[in-house]
Amino acid sequence: MNKAQLVEAIADKVGGRQQAADAVDAVLDAIVRAVVAGDRVSVTGFGSFEKVDRPARYARNPQTGERVRVKKTSVPRFRAGQGFKDLVSGSKKLPKGGEVAVKKAPKGSLSGGPSTRTTTKAAAKKAAAKKATAKKVTAKKTTAAKTAAAKKTTAKKTTAAAKKTTAAAKKTTAAAKKTTAAKKAVASKTAPAKKATAKKAPAKKTTARKTTAKKATARKK
Repeated sequence: MNKAQLVEAIADKVGGRQQAADAVDAVLDAIVRAVVAGDRVSVTGFGSFEKVDRPARYARNPQTGERVRVKKTSVPRFRAGQGFKDLVSGSKKLPKGGEVAVKKAPKGSLSGGPSTRTTTKAAAKKAAAKKATAKKVTAKKTTAAKTAAAKKTTAKKTTAAAKKTTAAAKKTTAAAKKTTAAKKAVASKTAPAKKATAKKAPAKKTTARKTTAKKATARKK
């Protein structure tokens, strides 16, 4: 039985697969943390987990037979409880359709003391914090995606408006050019007429001279 199968086995008893997975993770995490810290975790009727220090020693390589020095190290160790041993050996029978008596151990049977219980609570809080962080990260990603989409939409609208404004400006410039050309054409047609009128002006002077001459002749008579 692996971890997934263990979760499936207890899913119906704890209210669902997710609750079972969280419970298994919390229990295993609490045991590991307690043992790493040097505490002994003992469950009455099931067994105990503890940290064992092994001094430096010499060993032999099984493939070459060469003598090798092994450094000092620490290893975890599990010792089965008497109730667990009796069930495995067959001296006691498993209850039919019920739960093993190991799970009904009296309250406070963990010999790890307050530190173990504190570690379990800390593990549960840590799991809850991880879920909250995951939800926040998901919310941030969703918000960022929405913001990016909104920016793209705004940029497209701005570009379209700018194109329309540019087209309108081009049309206005073309109309202004046409008006200027028309004004120039009108000005060019009007200019020769003004020159012709200016050339006819000396005739008035000649008429004035003739009138003066007539007056002088009349006076002489």
